[in-house]
Amino acid sequence: MKFIHLSDLHLGKRVNEFSMLEDQRYILAEILRIIGEERPDGVLIAGDVYDKTVPSAEAVALLDDFLVRLAQLKLQVFVISGNHDSPERIAFGGRLMAGSGVHLAPVYAGRVEPLTLTDAYGPVNLYLLPFLKPAHVRRFFPEQEIGSYTDALAVAVGEMEVDTSLRNVLVTHQFVTGAARCDSEELSVGGTDNVDVSVFAPFDYVALGHLHGPQQVGRETVRYCGTPLKYSFSEVGHHKSVTVVELGEKGQVSVRTVPLKPIRDLAELRGTYEELTFRGFYEGTSWQRDYVHITLTDEEDIPDAVGKLRIIYPNLMKLDYDNKRTRAGVLLDGAEDVQQRSPLDLLEEFYEKQNGQPMGEAQRAFAWSLMETIWEGEA
Repeated sequence: MKFIHLSDLHLGKRVNEFSMLEDQRYILAEILRIIGEERPDGVLIAGDVYDKTVPSAEAVALLDDFLVRLAQLKLQVFVISGNHDSPERIAFGGRLMAGSGVHLAPVYAGRVEPLTLTDAYGPVNLYLLPFLKPAHVRRFFPEQEIGSYTDALAVAVGEMEVDTSLRNVLVTHQFVTGAARCDSEELSVGGTDNVDVSVFAPFDYVALGHLHGPQQVGRETVRYCGTPLKYSFSEVGHHKSVTVVELGEKGQVSVRTVPLKPIRDLAELRGTYEELTFRGFYEGTSWQRDYVHITLTDEEDIPDAVGKLRIIYPNLMKLDYDNKRTRAGVLLDGAEDVQQRSPLDLLEEFYEKQNGQPMGEAQRAFAWSLMETIWEGEA
């Protein structure tokens, strides 16, 4: 059985205030072309379908057109919500759309029932698990000890009662410990949203969404397919693709990728204003079409540099300087990577600097309780 694994379409996204709708329309057409060539049995869309919980009308229309075209190909399509989506909006009309082969994951209610496809080797059970926080799961299992994302996913998967003698596929949207992140993703301080890969042991293939770089985690069959487009300059080095998964008999899974080429790429250029204007005027490269981040190395600021450079590079998204002045401005004493530290650690450090003494045990307990209350309220 063959599947196409997609995720993180982020329809309606703006990058540095540039609308990506035209680029997204183009890349969805490319994906449809690849699907037509590959002729899969199903398409897995692992969350972050939209970029916002309340998407624009244009983004909704784009998804509508994409799903209609997939349904016309007589495919089974499986869609879950991610952390950028509203689970209620993604689930809307799911029972009606299932008749057309488009299966929208319902809002999580404590149990996930499998959807089953069959081929020459027997059934394949697909489990659609939307993005979950511990509070989502704790609501249905108050008797369980759920203090972390790993705990939450372990309980949710345990309740599925997966028959491991059969072939099983999970579609979910989480951050799995050990995966590589980039700047365009939503980060949690201290890595509090980490999920251990061992939670996914019952599944022959895990179609992950959330991270923008294509990669496997732990084993080849636990995989992020990545975004179909580059959504920040931290992704310049990514090679975007569609993931193709083929399940043979139990225990046989092959994974490969098909490259995606955008209508406009992201590029980073560096040099003096004079060097970059010369390159733009006389070299005639694709940079004049691509989205560009320019770093000027001139010691003096160039008046109206953005306006002047956009005559040559019309899709200039970002401009900054790297010179003696800017380097002096960023050398902060004692700067640390806060992503590696827990929220409570950061609060304790701030408290001690403000008050000249460390927090007491009662204050620590109160702060942690308050943080949990706030996080559950955001869930």
